[in-house]
Amino acid sequence: MDVSVARRNFLRGQFKQASLTFMHPPGAQPTFADLCDRCGACARACPTGIIRLDEQNLPQIDFTKGACDFCGDCAAACPTGALLKDDIANWPWRAEITGACLSMKGTACRACEDACEARAIRFTLLPQGRAVPVLDESQCSGCGECAFTCPTQAVRFTRPAPAERERTL
Repeated sequence: MDVSVARRNFLRGQFKQASLTFMHPPGAQPTFADLCDRCGACARACPTGIIRLDEQNLPQIDFTKGACDFCGDCAAACPTGALLKDDIANWPWRAEITGACLSMKGTACRACEDACEARAIRFTLLPQGRAVPVLDESQCSGCGECAFTCPTQAVRFTRPAPAERERTL
């Protein structure tokens, strides 16, 4: 067995590492890959242990390990300015619930709703007692608590397209 498999996945019988969306830590600059010296200081500083280094030693977020509390310790530890504490609030990632969701398949589960402090995930009742998750993107912080908690890894993260600005004449 691969020792990098999360304990909760092991208990579920999932021995392969989940495919993850490539995300740099909060506060990453647009030229992050060029600025980062691959020292790993951000990963060592992360109190939740969600920053891992990829094959090129670039830091990535791994929500199978936990969630981000946006504490800024990773940015404070960064010696090159690739991560800036002032830019943590600009974290662009938002959760998206996929078809692998147990509730969408008819099995009662509300783990993501229970885990979401921002209350960005609510369930809408359907006929015959079923409920499906509805995500309020404006409330989602992208912290990953829903992804960490989901028993089927049905949460992925995307960067929403910026809203089109209203044109004035």
